[in-house]
Amino acid sequence: MTISLETEVTVADIPGLEPAPPYTSVEERSSGGLPQVALPSGHTVVHLTRYADVHKVLTDSTFGRAETNVEGGPTFFPTTLPPEMLINLDGPDHSRMRRFVTADYSANAIAKLQPYLDEIITRRFDALRAQERPDLYAAVLDPVPIEVTCRFLGIVEEDAAYFRPHSRTIQMALHDDVPRLMEEFFKAYNYVTDLVTGDRPVVAGGLIEQFIATRGQTTPPLEDKELVGLIFAAMVAVDQNVLSVLAKSAHVLLSAPSLWQRAVADPDSVPQLVEELIRLIPLGSMSTFPRVAHREVATSEGTIHEGDIVYADAFEANRDPSVFERPLVFDPDRKGKRHLQFGYGMHHCLGAALARLEITEILTRLAREFPGLTLDANPALLPWDEGSLLRRPTTLPVRW
Repeated sequence: MTISLETEVTVADIPGLEPAPPYTSVEERSSGGLPQVALPSGHTVVHLTRYADVHKVLTDSTFGRAETNVEGGPTFFPTTLPPEMLINLDGPDHSRMRRFVTADYSANAIAKLQPYLDEIITRRFDALRAQERPDLYAAVLDPVPIEVTCRFLGIVEEDAAYFRPHSRTIQMALHDDVPRLMEEFFKAYNYVTDLVTGDRPVVAGGLIEQFIATRGQTTPPLEDKELVGLIFAAMVAVDQNVLSVLAKSAHVLLSAPSLWQRAVADPDSVPQLVEELIRLIPLGSMSTFPRVAHREVATSEGTIHEGDIVYADAFEANRDPSVFERPLVFDPDRKGKRHLQFGYGMHHCLGAALARLEITEILTRLAREFPGLTLDANPALLPWDEGSLLRRPTTLPVRW
């Protein structure tokens, strides 16, 4: 059964949803005739926004990431990231590490977390009901992703109070205090190093214990720094990214009563609604990392030349009117091509299945158990975290 929306909802109807662009426009086109923008690092890069062109670049392994992650390189960040992180690797090194972890992040593997996730949500819903002034963000949305991350990786849950504030600062990636950013980065990075080297305890049965035990199955075996890169990304990015998309998804639904009532009337349709929310909700202010072209590639607007630096803008591609009819409308019944929010190709987000599970399960159960849920505040006045990799409301007062 398809239940139509009483009122059509667009991106413009949701206060605060759209970030300021993380780049500045450049009038001059590239030598291949393509649009360009200037990154915060000062580099002028090719800017691709059409779905077919962005998809082509994301799925082409000849576009390299490693050479942009260098001192003085083209970047949205105020500093470089560890080269051993998957997002910064190319070629054989990336393939070797990706093969090592792919099965553990598959939809089938992630589904094993479902019973534990249900337990967490039940506890957090009870906490929401017990609050004198209920805040959906504080009681449910903020704690669930980190509890799942700790269980998944095998991190002592009490440690979250130490490393999670550092994770937030890292994902904000603000340019106004780089020394503090680096200090907090290395506190989190050194914490993960201690987990890998055994200087801090891990919980039996988690991925960290498994990775350490099976590191020799790759050729050559994974080094400590490579394990740290894998675990660091999972600990920081998965938790913070899920929280950002989850918080904004709830913000959209509660700011648009017709979307919320659609979820309440047909909770089984929430998974499809979640895909539409993910398509239109920017994660932070940037969407993908810059890449360097290692060969000439034709696009719909011109030619990428070898050596060009390219920003394949997945946010804009997800709104390409030639692919998505009425692209700025939240349409729970949308059919057609899949969005590019999780990337594509070799750098497709490892945590996609986990993000889908957490966001879908929380929103589905909210619709079933709190059908009268409504925002108890002016959505235009909510405070937000604003950063390069994360951007989200930090409180969602509710009533029911």
